[in-house]
Amino acid sequence: MDVSERRKDRTVSETGSHDGAGTGAEGGAVRGEARGTAPVPLSVLDLVTVGDGSTASASLATSVELSRLAERRGYHRHWVAEHHSMPGVASSSPAVILAHLAAHTRRVRLGSGGVMLPNHAPLVIAEQFGTLEALAPGRIDLGLGRAPGTDGATAAALRRTDRLNEGADDFPEQLSELTRFLDDAFPDGHPYARIHAVPGPVQGPKGRPPVWLLGSSGFSARLAGLLGLPFAFAHHFSARNTVPALDLYRSSFRPSAVLDAPYALIGVAALAADEEAEARRQVLTGAVSMLRLRTGRPGLVPTPGDAEAAARGFTPAEREFVDDWLGNIVHGTPDRVRTGLDELQKRTGADELMITANAHGGAARLRSYELIADAYGLPELD
Repeated sequence: MDVSERRKDRTVSETGSHDGAGTGAEGGAVRGEARGTAPVPLSVLDLVTVGDGSTASASLATSVELSRLAERRGYHRHWVAEHHSMPGVASSSPAVILAHLAAHTRRVRLGSGGVMLPNHAPLVIAEQFGTLEALAPGRIDLGLGRAPGTDGATAAALRRTDRLNEGADDFPEQLSELTRFLDDAFPDGHPYARIHAVPGPVQGPKGRPPVWLLGSSGFSARLAGLLGLPFAFAHHFSARNTVPALDLYRSSFRPSAVLDAPYALIGVAALAADEEAEARRQVLTGAVSMLRLRTGRPGLVPTPGDAEAAARGFTPAEREFVDDWLGNIVHGTPDRVRTGLDELQKRTGADELMITANAHGGAARLRSYELIADAYGLPELD
């Protein structure tokens, strides 16, 4: 059967019917497994933060250690987020980082949390993640967002246009194009019918990464529901919108070849330490870093000492911002973090919790994930 005949036989949908995507009641590669006493699967969201006095190389080495830890302690997946022009973040190229993590792990799922689709040609993403799937078959997730992951000027440089609303407005069309490239499923007569994303189906039957939609508001929640795709919500920086967005996702959901019921994870900022005061010191570094970013003073993540010194000079408005930010981070001793995560999962009904632990140093982040795993009795896997 030639390529055109295979296309005629293939049912084309926005979600894409494909092997390994998590079809039917089981959810396959989409649905995770709760381990220990955790109410739902636990996963890792990695921003590859760079602390003052450290380097991107050191932060990327920490990401490798984190991925190995996640695999050893039964975390379900490890996602890397796309950000640009932020000195304190080294995750501008998720596909490159994921290839490196894949070479150092063998079991944990790896993915983007997410790739910002309007920043890239759909064919490029299809080929990058087709390559990742070939490198780590059955372990790759493709999470997609429609925000730029940066400021407007940087987004214009990425997209080579100042029409920044165009990408977001065209997101459903871009998603459809990407899915067709992933499935090699453009119909005869389409301008791209003779173009193939490689590695990909044109080279023979294979699985491909399941597509997730990411969001911090209702747009992607509704779209994910209508397309029957799994949905990831950014609770860690949009907590007020979490429950409304998840309700919208569930009420909009239509069964698809990917899922027959909704599946939603939420990104959660959480950090555990052996002592309450130490956890507070660590999360303050991320809060001060975010304050500086939001006020046009981006930089490396400050040390705990520098963050505490900065806090002593806060204006009332700065204090309010930081207190509000810290109020959305589950932090403290392991038991306190476990209680906070349990309460959040119960309140939101999330099917999975994806934990991001932002702090100045890699050691504090790694220790936090280990302590949370211990608090839930996650098994030590071979």
